[in-house]
Amino acid sequence: QVQLVESGGGSVQAGGSLRLSCAASGFIVSTYCMGWFRQAPGKEREGIAVIDVDGSATYADSVKGRFTISRDNAKDTLYLQMNSLKPEDTAMYYCAADWNWGGLAPDLYRYWGQGAQVTVSS
Repeated sequence: QVQLVESGGGSVQAGGSLRLSCAASGFIVSTYCMGWFRQAPGKEREGIAVIDVDGSATYADSVKGRFTISRDNAKDTLYLQMNSLKPEDTAMYYCAADWNWGGLAPDLYRYWGQGAQVTVSS
């Protein structure tokens, strides 16, 4: 049974940093495409960072240079290091996984975590 559990969300002032973690179980993380997605109130869910099985990463333009996705295969955990946070980064952040490459498209991911709230104040 595939399970994804996010942690590390919280409130921070603009310019600050947070690191999200996603603990995975029920599958081998190194064999799945995994990613981080976010959804702000009234907006559609968007992909912001994904990592393929070969370790290559893809980022949305809105977070490029500020966010870093990484994966620890030994710990079955996905991370998102978020630096230089902006108020517009405020959203619910979700971890997702699929055995097929989905890129930044949320609809192409089968498995989802419950989400972690990130709030950035100005």
